Amino acid sequence: MRTIGAYEELQRRCIAMLRDLGVERSLPFDAVRARVEELRGRPLVLRELPKEAALSGVCGLWLGTDAADYIFYEARTAPLHREHIILHEIGHVLCDHRRDIAARAEGLAAGPLPDDLQPQLVKRLMARSSYTSSEEQEAEMIASLIQSAGKPSRPAGPLGRLGAFLGLAADGAE
Repeated sequence: MRTIGAYEELQRRCIAMLRDLGVERSLPFDAVRARVEELRGRPLVLRELPKEAALSGVCGLWLGTDAADYIFYEARTAPLHREHIILHEIGHVLCDHRRDIAARAEGLAAGPLPDDLQPQLVKRLMARSSYTSSEEQEAEMIASLIQSAGKPSRPAGPLGRLGAFLGLAADGAE
């Protein structure tokens, strides 16, 4: 009898969580965003990551306030990668991951916050730069599950990976 490995267990848990939250894996991105806003009862605001934060190695960031959830993303990357970064941060939102703000902000050279994001309003801060913690692995699995569902298959090997990196549709259309 085969035992379930850690990867399979993580995948099973994340699929169940998405199903329980009513986040259909085959939903288009805008519908996923709308469902998250509905679940959270507040807007999900997408913004480009400040250049200084991107230079420090961060490619995604979730800031939760009482009024909205803000997701910052690296804009200078392929469209498919940008969507994956945003979905990863949505994974943190859906899982309601919590981290100590001071610890996550330490060393993050993000510069000043936008005018409408004063430090006292920020309740949660999640910065995506590695996948070593269980929270990062969970958010990454959620992003992968949502992004891969219902997508046409790509050619295997280097050609498929190149198309994915460039954000090209599987059928060659953009």
